[in-house]
Amino acid sequence: MSIDITSDLAALADPAYQAFQAKLVPTVDPARILGVRTPALRRYARSLARSHPDEARAFLENPTHDLYEEMNLHAELIGIMSRTPQEAFELLDPFLPYVDNWATCDLIRVPAFQHDLPAVLDRITAWTAATGPHGEYVVRFGVVQLMELFLGDAFDPAQLEIVARIDRGEYYINMARAWYFSCALIKQPSSTLPLFEARPPRLDVWTHNKALQKARESRRVSPEQKARLQELKIKGA
Repeated sequence: MSIDITSDLAALADPAYQAFQAKLVPTVDPARILGVRTPALRRYARSLARSHPDEARAFLENPTHDLYEEMNLHAELIGIMSRTPQEAFELLDPFLPYVDNWATCDLIRVPAFQHDLPAVLDRITAWTAATGPHGEYVVRFGVVQLMELFLGDAFDPAQLEIVARIDRGEYYINMARAWYFSCALIKQPSSTLPLFEARPPRLDVWTHNKALQKARESRRVSPEQKARLQELKIKGA
């Protein structure tokens, strides 16, 4: 039985949620947003991959789609249908340049990455070095994956430099960088604090201060640690 993915997504839409969602992703034309909630989208993605794998694979052959929810479905299917990191790379590389918002970017989770973290780290290094007008969310994706996968047992202090050396002005890249460093300050403080103690500053002022702010907002940081982080803020910025 053939299926119509666009019609299926439209049937899942909540018109009351559409306006709320549009405010969260201001880089997306509201006319492209149906208003499908993420849990419903994820259930549909799992069902599509399980019951209609050929249609799901065909859907992934096109790296761009008209609707925001179609892009999100594509993002979900990459994680669900990739059995190896290499399969994921082959699906991600044509798709990421067409991602046009932070939510679709951050939605992507690839369990298969755990099978070969060194290969993933090599690809993260390439993603975070992406250039050009289509590179914004490629870079952000690399930063988010480094944060998600490499701040625990797989952490190496040299990885901090991957994010520190990114030199781009886009808001959604630098917000991801601040997010990464705030988590690094919490999870790997002994390695990360020297980067913030350095003078002149190693990071641009906005990212430096935003990372400190986000770390101070965490409940995992003691009052004493918060005081120290406050001292490291670059004044007058």
